[in-house]
Formats: sequence, C-alpha cells, structure tokens
Amino acid sequence: MAEQRTKRDAESREVEQRPSDSWIPASVLPNPDPQEGWVFRWVRTSTLGHADNTNVSQKFREGWVPVKAEDHPELEVMSDIDSRFKGNIEIGGLLLCKAPEAKVRQREDYFEQMASTQMESVDNNFLKQNDPYLWSKLTPVYRGALALTLSLET
Repeated sequence: MAEQRTKRDAESREVEQRPSDSWIPASVLPNPDPQEGWVFRWVRTSTLGHADNTNVSQKFREGWVPVKAEDHPELEVMSDIDSRFKGNIEIGGLLLCKAPEAKVRQREDYFEQMASTQMESVDNNFLKQNDPYLWSKLTPVYRGALALTLSLET
C-alpha cells in the first residue's frame, strides 16, 4: 500500500529553521539610537595623529555639538585614550556630534541654492559664447527659458 505523506503545502520551513548562529562583525563607527529633532554625524578631529582644529571649530560654528557618552550607553564604546573631548564619544579621530534637524535642513538648502546658482552661471556663459549677439538681445525671462530648454535637450 502507498504510505501516507503530508502534502507539500502543509510543511513549513519556519518550523524547521534553526536559530541564527551566524556571526556579524561589529561596526567600526556605531550608530546611536535616533532622537527626534536631531541629526548625528561623525566629525573629524584628527588625521594620521595630527589634530584638525580648523575642521572641529568649523563644525562647532555650524551648530554641531559633541554627544556625551552617558547619553548613549547603547553604543558601548571606549573613547580614544588621548581624547581631547573627555566624556564624549571619539573613535579613531572622529567625534560623534549632533545638530538640530532644522539647522541641518537650512544648511542643505543653502548648498543646493549655491549649486543651482553655479549651474545657471555655467549655462549662461555657455550660451553667451555660442551666440553673443542673440544673448545680448534677449530679456532675462527669455534667457532663463532658453537656458532651461537647452539643458533639457542635452
């Protein structure tokens, strides 16, 4: 007689799966738990053992604030031994900092505007070199429309 077999769709791989025994290496720079209204970033404090005070002071002026180690116990890190930022999280010449989300958005908008202005300048220069007479006769509105049309064609 034919032996009784369970149907294939009744079998479940989930029951047969073993718990995950795989090992995953730890990240060199851990990510802190997200906090609402804050953005985290690693700021360079030194390169090849030489302090980078200019970069650190620039980032502080931009609104980045060093993160206290006691505020993020989940990171489980030992800061650099010779760290100038005692009580903060510094790993391999990088200091964990945070800034208000609104300030970071303002910075991004500023640089997007700067890049847009530079691209517009390049486009205008390109058009001026191709037909200077035509360019001088166009009003600013037509120049912008023409520049946009040419950039869409390429």
